[in-house]
Amino acid sequence: MQGQQVYSRLGSFGGAAGTPSPPPPPSPVRGAGRRTPGKAGAARGSQEAAAAAASAGAAGWGAAARRAARALLAALLRRQAVFLFAPLLYVAAMLLYMGSLPLDVVPRIITRSAPGSVYRSPQLYARLRPDMDADNSTDALATVWRQTYKGGVWRPCIHNLTNSLPESNGYIYVEANGGLNQQRTSICNAVAIAGFLNATLIIPNFHFHSIWKDPSKFRDIYDEEHFVKRLQNDVRVVNKAPDFIMERFGHNLSNVFNFKIKAWSSSTYYKDVVLPKLVEERFIRISPFANRLSFDAPPVVQRLRCLVNFEALKFSNPIATLSETLISRMRERSAESNGKYIAVHLRFEEDMVAFSCCVYDGGDEEKKEMDVAREIGWRGKFTRRGKVIRPGIIRMNGKCPLTPLEVGLMLRGMGFNNKTAIYLASGKIYKSEKTMAPLLEMFPLLQTKETLASDEELAPFKNFSSRMAALDYSVCTYSEVFVTTQGGNFPHFLMGHRRYLYGGHSKTIKPDKRRLAILFDNPRIGWKSLKRHLLNMRAHSDAKGVEMKRPNESIYTFPCPDCMCRLNKTTHSKPIHTR
Repeated sequence: MQGQQVYSRLGSFGGAAGTPSPPPPPSPVRGAGRRTPGKAGAARGSQEAAAAAASAGAAGWGAAARRAARALLAALLRRQAVFLFAPLLYVAAMLLYMGSLPLDVVPRIITRSAPGSVYRSPQLYARLRPDMDADNSTDALATVWRQTYKGGVWRPCIHNLTNSLPESNGYIYVEANGGLNQQRTSICNAVAIAGFLNATLIIPNFHFHSIWKDPSKFRDIYDEEHFVKRLQNDVRVVNKAPDFIMERFGHNLSNVFNFKIKAWSSSTYYKDVVLPKLVEERFIRISPFANRLSFDAPPVVQRLRCLVNFEALKFSNPIATLSETLISRMRERSAESNGKYIAVHLRFEEDMVAFSCCVYDGGDEEKKEMDVAREIGWRGKFTRRGKVIRPGIIRMNGKCPLTPLEVGLMLRGMGFNNKTAIYLASGKIYKSEKTMAPLLEMFPLLQTKETLASDEELAPFKNFSSRMAALDYSVCTYSEVFVTTQGGNFPHFLMGHRRYLYGGHSKTIKPDKRRLAILFDNPRIGWKSLKRHLLNMRAHSDAKGVEMKRPNESIYTFPCPDCMCRLNKTTHSKPIHTR
């Protein structure tokens, strides 16, 4: 009311009584720019009106869009199955869109192989060879081993027993299958089990295998007389079962009860399951026998294993005689390094390359040859349904056999110059004329049993794979450096034998093949950088060579004293005697 009275008074002061009162004066600040109304004011008025109309229209469209979205969502919720078709609709839309684009507009996808997945060692060798040849002053043989055995003074703990053996619980006959060193495992385990069960062991029979194709018998490989004599105070060993035993089985071995024992069975299994049957039958057969005893065994078993492997098993006189000749000639050819030489166990035979499923640089021809070799050696194993082979992954995981070229690159990088004498232990190298050429360029003093011995000297061994492997084993044993490239029984036995002979140090280079795959696949690495990595790898092998045995490791690889010296401190300190 007060405000109305004020406005009423102002109105009556300025005009006739009864006329409407004028609005209040504009703000001085807002009105400063609008002193004279004209065309500019009219234009601004029309713009504001248009903006207001546009805002109203947008608000209307927004409200309509929201209503439509709510209606669509409500319909979808009522029909939830529609969600199942949403991905199909999306894919169909994308296909229609891609189909509408010209091919020259579609981006090209460039894929790069993972580091270490491709064999590029030949390119690396070609690029680094000038720098490698210029760097030929080091002599790694003079400084290769610096570590000493970590367990103190090395004490090979194989002591002789003088007590007489109790009455035998029966006879055990085993069939040793596989190659030279797999058969060696069977022999050692058979003696250990026979001693543990207080049984008489019949000289193991060597099972003929279609892969090794070697009909050799025990006496062809090992000195049988020395074997029996060395074990006489520990285990009874005979050539055959006595007639009074064989009469019970009609003089037919197939009638003898045969145990099918699982791989890596414990000594407890032999005591609880095999021994009662042995006592009952007085004669049992175990076939096959490779890897049928766990590495984790009581000291009495471990001692017998070591006694057999390092003392009782001596190669037969023909093998030992030629081996000594080869070692002597090898030392003569390494006179510049005081008779020291490197032994390399190279696994690059055709069957090894085929089994690995790795891809090298042979192209389609290599692929066809490997497919044929795999089918002949392992019929259907690699072509069965669902079998997926990824060569790149295999190489990255360090599972591919090293080529002769890669072995040469590795050794030169580790500091061995081209005057180093090398003994190469291997079978028939795959495509040897091509693959061996780079290794011979890097190490021209390389020798094999075929180059050290005459054809006449090798004739008695030529067609017997185990006898040829025995020659390699002997020469490698007395090398200054042993290089293993692919695992297996041969290097594991040899590493243990060298530990046994050389004060606890295996004197073995065991390269990190995963790391090698990455180094050899690096297109930018220089010679100095490669050599630095490889020298570190050599130092690592030196440190690993003096490690002590870990749980569940093979006693044949780690013949450490603490695993054998507790013979009289356990509950299994004596053979089992049931009578």
